[in-house]
Amino acid sequence: MSKKEITIGLVQQSNTGDVEENKHKLALNIADCAARGAELIVLQELHNSLYFCQTEDVHAFDLAEPIPGPSTSLYGGLAKEHGIVLVCSLFEKRAAGLYHNTAIVFDKDGSLAGKYRKMHIPDDPGFYEKFYFTPGDLGFVPVQTSLGKRGVLVCWDQWYPEAARLMAMRGAELLIYPTAIGWDPGDEKEEKNRQQDAWVTIQRSHAVANGIPVVSVNRVGFEADPADDSKGILFWGTSFISGPQGEILAQAGSHAEQNLVARVDMGRSESVRRIWPFLRDRRIDDYQGLSKRFLD
Repeated sequence: MSKKEITIGLVQQSNTGDVEENKHKLALNIADCAARGAELIVLQELHNSLYFCQTEDVHAFDLAEPIPGPSTSLYGGLAKEHGIVLVCSLFEKRAAGLYHNTAIVFDKDGSLAGKYRKMHIPDDPGFYEKFYFTPGDLGFVPVQTSLGKRGVLVCWDQWYPEAARLMAMRGAELLIYPTAIGWDPGDEKEEKNRQQDAWVTIQRSHAVANGIPVVSVNRVGFEADPADDSKGILFWGTSFISGPQGEILAQAGSHAEQNLVARVDMGRSESVRRIWPFLRDRRIDDYQGLSKRFLD
């Protein structure tokens, strides 16, 4: 049975090219969140390394690893050590030439509760993910943990209301988005603000539309383009927790590393859904067009 209140920890971290150094810092940050009472801790997208998708480089596939593998042993051990539910994000090597951007959920005993393979894969300047990742094939299915059902999605998935809705319809009590998103340093300040505001707004809207909290964890800091073809990416942090009416419960800053810990009343979803019964009023008899790419 789900707990009515849980304490959630978010690790907003900057990374270097040293994977072992990143892992060590993550372990310390996880321990800090746990010491502050966090029962569920969420890490950012592809947290073991730099965001390698700024360029297309076959050598970057060396960063991928199988599941189970070295990272699942490490993070499963940390989940057990601290008695927490831990959400991680790994570059999964499923087979030679077949790779996924995969979120892993560990339960309090260190066991692998479930995984989710990123479904929506971007292909934009600085975010060449289609070169690396095969779209997920596990569907939009929540992971059952000792703290309840968790709807884990990944980054680009956060722009799609269909993904959030399907997770909610399958019983997810909380939406979780490990993320790696940032600014082109060459953009004007006004454009940067529009992009960042849109990113927060779309995820808060998923909370409102589905009547459940949302957790979004982004990386932070500047990472140079290894091919030197662009000005790199300035990841904008701003990790946050939203309540079931889109209210901001806790939010990190845009430019600094931060471990954010906040208490979330999971029982409010029931009350919110009673006054805003969006699931009740959906016109499922007239939504057939949603299975089409576009309606001419």
